[in-house]
Amino acid sequence: MAGRRGARSGRGWDAIPPRAGAETSSDGDAGEPRRATARRGRRGAPGSTFSGDTRADGGSETPSGSRGGESPPRSESEVAREICLRQLAVRPRTRAELTKVLIRKEISEEVIAEVLDRYDEVGIIDDAAFARAWVSSRHQGRGLARRALANELRQRGVDAEVAGEALEAVDDESEAETARALVDRKLRTARGAPDAIFRRLVAMLARKGYPAGVAIGAVKDALAARDAEAAEFAEAIDADALADEADGLQS
Repeated sequence: MAGRRGARSGRGWDAIPPRAGAETSSDGDAGEPRRATARRGRRGAPGSTFSGDTRADGGSETPSGSRGGESPPRSESEVAREICLRQLAVRPRTRAELTKVLIRKEISEEVIAEVLDRYDEVGIIDDAAFARAWVSSRHQGRGLARRALANELRQRGVDAEVAGEALEAVDDESEAETARALVDRKLRTARGAPDAIFRRLVAMLARKGYPAGVAIGAVKDALAARDAEAAEFAEAIDADALADEADGLQS
């Protein structure tokens, strides 16, 4: 019996499980809860990275001299460059277009000149290249004639001489071919009497900037090739007389 009691007592403190949250030291004594130890380490342990005071809401105090992550104010030149790059990311712009935007954003004239001169120098803006690309795209994609293209370039601030050089890519033959292609495409779905169709198609070409003679000639030729009724109507059209009348109304 005594041996059995000794065996039980021999297990000693090892037979008693430690309290939850406690840790045991090397000499057998039960340690304090881990959370308490960790808290002391944060507050007072030498070399701790949490040596600053802790606020009531659990966050650490901001070190003295910090601005809380605020970025330094940007210069006016930086703001102007950012505005320009956002504009150019949408589509190419002329110098005049960018100038208007910067004035609207209240950028000073000195900074506008400085930024745009630099963009001119490195080729970020190039009014001549812009004009050439604009003429090619709008003539081929939208079928616009030289008069409409010249008006669009003027609205975008392109110099008249620069615009004129770009418009040389569209000659009389190209205008006539494009006008006829536009009429043929519209004529496939056109409905109504030949005279009504004639007026609608001539008006469509006029809106795209075609001279009266080119517009009337293209529509007359297209109607003549459509069917017998349209051909008979086209035969009676005096294209030159109508063109002169239209030119007189425009002047």
